[in-house]
Amino acid sequence: MAACSALTSALRTARKILPSVGFARRASSASSRPRSVHHLRNMIDKVWYAEGLTADRHDSLTNGDLTNGDYDFTANDVRTVNHVPITSRQRPWVNPKNSPLKDPGLARANIAATFDKPNGTTEGDWAKKHRHQTVLQQHCEFFDRDRDGILWPSDTFVGFYNLGFGVILSAFALFIIHINFSYPTSSSWLPDPLFRINLVNIDRTKHGSDSDTYDSQGRFRPQQFEDIFSKYADGKDYLDIWTLMAQIKGQRNISDPIGWGGAIFEWMATYLMLWPEDGKMKKEDIRAIYDGSLFHKWARDCERKRKAGTMRRW
Repeated sequence: MAACSALTSALRTARKILPSVGFARRASSASSRPRSVHHLRNMIDKVWYAEGLTADRHDSLTNGDLTNGDYDFTANDVRTVNHVPITSRQRPWVNPKNSPLKDPGLARANIAATFDKPNGTTEGDWAKKHRHQTVLQQHCEFFDRDRDGILWPSDTFVGFYNLGFGVILSAFALFIIHINFSYPTSSSWLPDPLFRINLVNIDRTKHGSDSDTYDSQGRFRPQQFEDIFSKYADGKDYLDIWTLMAQIKGQRNISDPIGWGGAIFEWMATYLMLWPEDGKMKKEDIRAIYDGSLFHKWARDCERKRKAGTMRRW
């Protein structure tokens, strides 16, 4: 009853206000009618204000959640809601006009395309040589030493060791990865007693609470990658340990302990591998880890440092 009374009162007020601006009278000239959505919005605001309903108003015109149509809302309007502060603190990335990256919402099957690298990794013809693989398969290729599509536990151990990890951390990575990923990638209903990983089915290892940069088929999603830095690093081109922890926390899904653990393991391994002197993991380095192109360069650097005796020990 209270709602009906409020609506009736609002309609009465509208009948008083709208004729004054030439909206409700058919005899009014075309020039006296609202020329844009802003005029209509102002008239609606007058009705709501007159009835004292503005404080609790949550309609789309106020909060700017109209993303389509002929309305001239800005990007800031559609990304945020006034009464939900987190939408202002963590805003998704908006592709600039005349951007070299087209359709960032379209997942790329075989290139890690970003705003800065719209064609993926072009150094050494990486993208061309790996166009037969998904980006997730490219990420794993470094560890497959004989390129047979099967990742043995020994492959993972050697791969992590070549990337600068010590024996203990390499063995720990072997255990975590093969215990969790061997059975999902198996082509059989029976578990593999040797805990091998089949890279043909590596898309089955997609877990929750991650950045969603890989989709469920192993493609690379530019929008989600750019969102990492837009939402959690204020648009900067790097992640430090604090923004990294905020990203891990912000991407958590409810009741997903395996996903939480997977995200922590993957990002901590990335930070330990890069170990930036200034504490900032560069955006381009992270992108190159997604498609695996950085691993080969990093392994060569680690080998050189080991020979020179300057390799860190852990």
